[in-house]
Amino acid sequence: MPSVVATATNVVKRFDAESGKSEDAITALAGVDFDVRAGEITGLVGPDGAGKTTLIRMLAGLMRPNAGEILVDGIDVTTNPEAVYRRIGYMPQRFGLYEDLSVQENLDLYADLRDLKKEDRRDTFARLLDFTDLDRFKGRLAGNLSGGMKQKLGLACALINTPRLLLLDEPGVGVDPVSRRELWKMVKDLTSEGIGIVWSTAYLDEAEACDHVHLLNHGQKLFGGKPRDLTGSVRNRVFRLENFSGNKREVLASALIREGVRDGTIQGNAIRLLFAENAEPNIEGLNGAENATLTAVEPRFEDAFIDILGGGPDGRSALASDYRKIEETDSPQIVADRMTRRFGDFTAAHDMNFSVKRGEIFGLLGPNGAGKSTTFKMLCGLLSPTEGNGSVAGYDLRHSRADARGALGYMAQKFSLYGELSVRQNLEFFAGIYGLSGKIAQHRIEAMINTFELRPFLNSDAGGIPLGFKQRLALCCAVMHQPPVLFLDEPTSGVDPTTRREFWQHINGLVEKGVTVLVTTHFMEEAEYCDRIALIYRAETIAFGTPDDLKMEAAQMAGAGAADNFTMEDAFIAMIENADLVRENSDQAKAAA
Repeated sequence: MPSVVATATNVVKRFDAESGKSEDAITALAGVDFDVRAGEITGLVGPDGAGKTTLIRMLAGLMRPNAGEILVDGIDVTTNPEAVYRRIGYMPQRFGLYEDLSVQENLDLYADLRDLKKEDRRDTFARLLDFTDLDRFKGRLAGNLSGGMKQKLGLACALINTPRLLLLDEPGVGVDPVSRRELWKMVKDLTSEGIGIVWSTAYLDEAEACDHVHLLNHGQKLFGGKPRDLTGSVRNRVFRLENFSGNKREVLASALIREGVRDGTIQGNAIRLLFAENAEPNIEGLNGAENATLTAVEPRFEDAFIDILGGGPDGRSALASDYRKIEETDSPQIVADRMTRRFGDFTAAHDMNFSVKRGEIFGLLGPNGAGKSTTFKMLCGLLSPTEGNGSVAGYDLRHSRADARGALGYMAQKFSLYGELSVRQNLEFFAGIYGLSGKIAQHRIEAMINTFELRPFLNSDAGGIPLGFKQRLALCCAVMHQPPVLFLDEPTSGVDPTTRREFWQHINGLVEKGVTVLVTTHFMEEAEYCDRIALIYRAETIAFGTPDDLKMEAAQMAGAGAADNFTMEDAFIAMIENADLVRENSDQAKAAA
């Protein structure tokens, strides 16, 4: 059995409440046991606020426990932190490097901080730059790197002194599937050096690939062991619902309110259902599911994760129930008419050409730097296209940009509200921005507070509340004025699967009210909710169609036959790799000519 690199024994961590009263103190960890073995990846998963980051910071010596013991390489972190620091590498949840320094300058700085000997630096830098494939970019400012490259640089800096324990706090957040797989492979390769790795993640396919996984919730450990053991707990309880006649969003909502259904998600034109233990898996009497088929499928770690947490949301959206019905129209609500944007000689988006009808979810997918956000910003009126034009809710973006902005709600990729204002002040500010006042503004604000459970944070600075609640607040501010069009740029980046389901419960409900949604995401499970998708790579659209169309096309490219078991992530990666192959062959043909 591999040696143990780190242990946490009966660890307790409490944070004092703002009231100063001991009875209001927040318990982040309540008697948690945890260990990390050499040469293995130990996954750490749980909902927002479960205690994952707190545990990682205590392992890193950045926090002290109120009770319990934490050892790294047999050394007590609390009593001898200096000795521990030299044995760990730590990559925080947010990009923690200096964006105005180059890649090489960040490495130099970390070498200084870690007291790396001058004579060892050249070989160490060469090894890390080769390992992360950043040698070509060592002169580039860190702030100008793509999301995936930033994470690789963060990993390189954490490895300046080869650690015994490597702590990675959600390294895949905001990173596309291709870069995420590259990052995973790099970290997996490190296990051969005997490094013990802690990988905190919101992507449960990553958790499923870990050697061991620990699941936390409200500071309590609910599970610790091999991922397959937890996944096996829901075997014979997961089914695929197909060939139904009703609207997939309505069928899902109807299924989720039925007794015995623990969870449900949309998968293209099918629905994945998780039934409660001892519940009879049947769809008899389910609205819109007449003559449908229900087939048992292999469970995933995410199914077991949702089950052990008590199941997903019930499919009803209080946000949608209070939303106005958007007027019927045959006119497209979003139009990109051969939109192109150049920055000098660089083309960020080329010939974007699509339209989105009322009550449709349209997805823009692609790797970091592909051109998704540029296309988004052009359609929001935040960037003017170099060529082409667009419209939103019938308003021309060249001539009626202000009207177009008033007809849409925009949720940015990064938290873009006012962090130094309280939650309530942000709600009041955005109500005013969108022209809401008096009783209407009061009603909308109160409805948002209740719908998204924001009341405990109303007087807290928005920048300091948990990530999941930041995302809820951002969505509140985007829909405050009940716009007919909603732009969501990676709306659930970094949040846990339960919160993602809550978001999509609301989005599905809004779409049933006629709201048109344009969304980008790196969670390929979310892409399944889209009615149609444009896959963008190197500023060009390389694929277009329904989720099932893209999976089938990619499966044929890969020679995988039927797409039944081909995931959206498989499709995404296969199409990106095929585009690279086509480009490489074209370049070789040109060179030969």
